[in-house]
Amino acid sequence: MRFFSRKPSVRVFFATDIHGSETCWRKFLNAAGHYQADVLVLGGDMTGKALVPVVRDGGRWRATLLENRYEFEGEDEVGEFEEAVRRRGYYPFRTTPEELAELEADEKRREELFHRKMLGRIERWMRMADERLDGSVRCFVCPGNDDQFEVDEIVRSARRVELAEGRVVEFGDGYQMISTGWSNRTPWDTYREDDEEALEERLRRMAGALGVPPERAVYNLHCPPYGSGLDEAPEITADMRPKDAGRSTVPVGSKAVRKVIEEGQPALSLHGHIHEARGSARIGRTLCINPGSSYEQGQLLGAVVDLDGGSKVKRFVLTSG
Repeated sequence: MRFFSRKPSVRVFFATDIHGSETCWRKFLNAAGHYQADVLVLGGDMTGKALVPVVRDGGRWRATLLENRYEFEGEDEVGEFEEAVRRRGYYPFRTTPEELAELEADEKRREELFHRKMLGRIERWMRMADERLDGSVRCFVCPGNDDQFEVDEIVRSARRVELAEGRVVEFGDGYQMISTGWSNRTPWDTYREDDEEALEERLRRMAGALGVPPERAVYNLHCPPYGSGLDEAPEITADMRPKDAGRSTVPVGSKAVRKVIEEGQPALSLHGHIHEARGSARIGRTLCINPGSSYEQGQLLGAVVDLDGGSKVKRFVLTSG
């Protein structure tokens, strides 16, 4: 697929925040061929958010998804429902009324089951990548603030996927990229978040390890820069509900991220974290992109960026599919 008239030095496809969606992961792996990309980059938040029990009650099955109750008569209907659940990024599991009651009464068992399902999906995704990708395409993955630390080890064990967290990686025509899934503080107290001062120290340490000029540097930072327009999220009340039915938005990005971009002026800075804030912005010479996320619809939002070694990135396209 040709977006521009001449071949760039490096074409990057970037997506983020797929939150366990099986459909989005498959589309991500296919993106290299579809967009003729040399490099695939998946930003943070790979894992899903919820278990969905599919209960066998007598000769029938039942389940509840997003407060809607479903009943099924046979294996085909159950399988279709489970596929729809996986497409939305959740984890279906089959059970009985008795087993479900035991799980509901035992928080530790529920957490262990969620943990197994979540890590099992990541393991399957890495096997899928090993089968579908070849050495002609570099694929970098960086878990995000919502992802447990065990995810890193599974990604690290893959043959065709490279764990990018905390590293300087090289690709293409002399480009280097730094990545982190850590964010500033959120109301949800997730796995990888820190105070702005500590986050700034982490980012400075990575940026200081780069060995290329700014026009050959890429920052892959899950959290978007504060006040960039790529960090506008619905304002929430003290009881964690959207204010004004979600119409009121506020900037929630990181001031540390903005500061290191202003100082380092990389050619490109890739972000996610705020699903609603799809778009691009310039901070000095740096092109900042947040492709957004529509994982629950099975839609992969992304960005194709052509890097040609110039002082500014001039050619990019936000994609959906």
